[in-house]
Amino acid sequence: MHIDLNSDLGESFGAYRLGDDAAMMPYITSANVACGYHAGDPQVMDATVRLCGAAGVRVGAHPSTPDLQGFGRREMSLAPDEAEVLVLYQVGALAGFARANGVELTHVKPHGALYNQAARDPALAAAIARGVRRFSRELALVGLAGSALYAAAVEAGLRALSEGFPDRAYNPDGSLRSRRLPGAVLDDPAQVAANAVRLAREGIAVQGGQHIPVDTLCLHGDNPIAVEAAKAVRRALEEAGL
Repeated sequence: MHIDLNSDLGESFGAYRLGDDAAMMPYITSANVACGYHAGDPQVMDATVRLCGAAGVRVGAHPSTPDLQGFGRREMSLAPDEAEVLVLYQVGALAGFARANGVELTHVKPHGALYNQAARDPALAAAIARGVRRFSRELALVGLAGSALYAAAVEAGLRALSEGFPDRAYNPDGSLRSRRLPGAVLDDPAQVAANAVRLAREGIAVQGGQHIPVDTLCLHGDNPIAVEAAKAVRRALEEAGL
């Protein structure tokens, strides 16, 4: 069995530093790089792509709503055509840095509120998929397992990747627990590692005893335990034969 281990990276901005991207590289297999709208700037984007290229980590774009102050985690009302070009613009920006560094762009994963809104809004999800497809039909689109975004990727003819979150808590319907609620973000690397193995083997458990399989697992680079959790997850997955 195989599972991709991804992380949201490149989320520093100017003089502000967030996460330790270099320390994450030995443990992950793909990275979602911020494109300047919720975090990241041209220098950070360039440096993060270079880090990924040197480590053999696949590079994807991590587009967001234009919300630097809120780190892209505040919901915004976007018209579908606005969301489509917002994604296209950010993917194109990161692709420029990828090309300049001899790195291939492999996927797109929306960030924060854009990701969660698209998980439940088919019109928004379809707009995001159109933005990705307009840039390249070869890019994969990552969406929450069982969500409208995953379905939109399939409908658009893109390679759809179903995502699980070992460092987050879930609601009974398979959606992510709001960050406003206690326990939404896990802070125990051992628990995160155990979740990763369970998600990789069994998928996400939802009401009625069903399980939704996942293709990729995400570790949030802005989590204070990110590096420690990445070490624990990588070790646990390999020990489990994944």
